[in-house]
Amino acid sequence: MFRPTGYFSTPPVVLNLIIVNCLFFMATALLPGDIGWMIEQKLGLYFWESSNFRLYQVVTHMFLHANFSHLFMNMFALWMFGRVLEYDLGGKRFLIYYMATGIGAALLHLGVSWIEISRIHGAIAEYGAQPDLVRALVSRVNVVTVGASGAVFGVLLAFGMMHPNSVIMLLIPPIPIKAKYFVIGYGVLELFLGISNSGGNVAHFAHVGGMLWGYLLLRWWKYKRVIYY
Repeated sequence: MFRPTGYFSTPPVVLNLIIVNCLFFMATALLPGDIGWMIEQKLGLYFWESSNFRLYQVVTHMFLHANFSHLFMNMFALWMFGRVLEYDLGGKRFLIYYMATGIGAALLHLGVSWIEISRIHGAIAEYGAQPDLVRALVSRVNVVTVGASGAVFGVLLAFGMMHPNSVIMLLIPPIPIKAKYFVIGYGVLELFLGISNSGGNVAHFAHVGGMLWGYLLLRWWKYKRVIYY
């Protein structure tokens, strides 16, 4: 089992996840022509009614990012909190946890999308194929979701559960806060933003899904006595 030996040391699973995410981002951003767009179209997550949907996208979407800031924020959070968790859980179990929360986030996101799209289908059935409803349906079905945020929120949840009294220094506002309160606050905020459909083009329910599946998995492992916290 890896044990960090310095502040900037990075255990192998976290390091390789960061490398893979960076390589995918470089491929989508730097390859010539439409290759980057084609990678996103093939590997990003689409709703199952879209002609672009493939089942493997529930996994591959978490290795793509919309822009550099999106990549940086996710990888920085993975590096900050994932290093500790990889030591706590071991490399193999941490990787299972990371992938499970990312896939769980995708499944909840698809479920919420199904509810929203079903409402549009219902409106079309009631009022007819009005142009605005058709545009809304086509746009919602064909929107692509990318990013490791669901898995990263799972990592954040695990850190808060396993190290609840560790102090996190926020940037805005610059105040210290215990991890357990930070995780609860962040989770409630994401749930509110998802329900209120605010916060821009952010898949808030994917974030909630990562935290939800992470909580269930940690509780199951604790019940089976394979981890202790």
